[in-house]
Amino acid sequence: MDIKVLGTGCAKCNSLEKAVKEAVAQKGVDATVTKVEDIMQIMQFGVMTTPALVIDGKVVVKGKVPSVEDIKAFL
Repeated sequence: MDIKVLGTGCAKCNSLEKAVKEAVAQKGVDATVTKVEDIMQIMQFGVMTTPALVIDGKVVVKGKVPSVEDIKAFL
């Protein structure tokens, strides 16, 4: 599973990255978590509000930080 956290480094972006890593650990899934901070790469996903969460190429959350439980449901 390929997971990308899109964000420029703001506090919410960092919170999302931490929550994603926690959810992956709790579920025990085999996933690669990558933080994407380059604005041009972020825009390629059609995202205009960060933070955003991309799982296997699909944007599942944008503009907010979901709970760890919500992230586990996406996984």
